Amino acid sequence: AGVRNLERELGKVCRKIARELVENGDTGIIKVTSKRLKDYLGVKKYKESEVDTESKVGVSTGLAWTSVGGDVLNIEVEFIPGSGKTILTGKLGDVMKESAKIAISWVRAVCDERWGIDKQFWKDHDVHIHVPAGATPKDGPSAGITLTLAIVSALTNKKVKGDLAMTGEVTLRGDVLPIGGLKEKLLAAARYGKVNVLVPEANRKDLEEVPKQVLRKLDVTCVSHVDEVLSVGFYDPD
Repeated sequence: AGVRNLERELGKVCRKIARELVENGDTGIIKVTSKRLKDYLGVKKYKESEVDTESKVGVSTGLAWTSVGGDVLNIEVEFIPGSGKTILTGKLGDVMKESAKIAISWVRAVCDERWGIDKQFWKDHDVHIHVPAGATPKDGPSAGITLTLAIVSALTNKKVKGDLAMTGEVTLRGDVLPIGGLKEKLLAAARYGKVNVLVPEANRKDLEEVPKQVLRKLDVTCVSHVDEVLSVGFYDPD
């Protein structure tokens, strides 16, 4: 994807160089460096996503598949005084909204026993889930474990590892289901410096399709339940 447009841009550079050579009567070699690209192609049309690798509370990073390759997806969660509502922002599709509701339901089902947070807390607080870049549509079930980790982080005030990214659908029982586009997602993780990656156990076989030079940059852990995600997802200063 994108190769045809790349060919057009290369052609544009070559034509401008040819004209430059003819007008200047030059017969030398012209080197096109990254600094000189602006002279031939103008200002940058696209900006790489800004990815923060700092460990933060209530913020986790998912991996997404797009028509032009893999990308990262930051998810932010905040609990605010309210009446128990769920607020979803960031132009989310129906499937991703369902994933958020499933993640919340799983956390609510276990939070009293595990973290001593009673039912009254949920009646007195709203949970706000936001996925930045609101102009970009986002959908799909593979953000399930990312949403769950961010919710637990905000609930327990524990920082999520800043170099961690993940992908995987989650069920009401906390099971992690397989996803698609694993190769593209891992390429995105490597590109953005997310060296620790969590993927569904059911996708282990798909790792064979990922280039070896990419896997060498990553520490990939396969998980089958949300408990495994929580056991490795939080930043420990010690």
